Amino acid sequence: MPAVRPRYSKEEFARRGDQLYQQLRPQLEPGNLGKIVAIDIDTGAFEIADDILVAADRLLVRYPEAQTWFVRIGHRVVHRFGPRAATETT
Repeated sequence: MPAVRPRYSKEEFARRGDQLYQQLRPQLEPGNLGKIVAIDIDTGAFEIADDILVAADRLLVRYPEAQTWFVRIGHRVVHRFGPRAATETT
């Protein structure tokens, strides 16, 4: 599968992704906290999975040209780098 080239600046990509996630959030959060959502920022289509690659693959099967934005449902970031307290959740 050929790589999909970005059609937007990083800032526009993030703005669109964040805006779509906020719109979809009430629909996504119940029963899916901690899972990954892959959102096509052009169509608003999305896929939810426990793993980022699974969510991306499912979305790309449906929309091969998807401009994909990833969010861990209920969290501010998909991945966290560095140390954190064992009891910290977000």
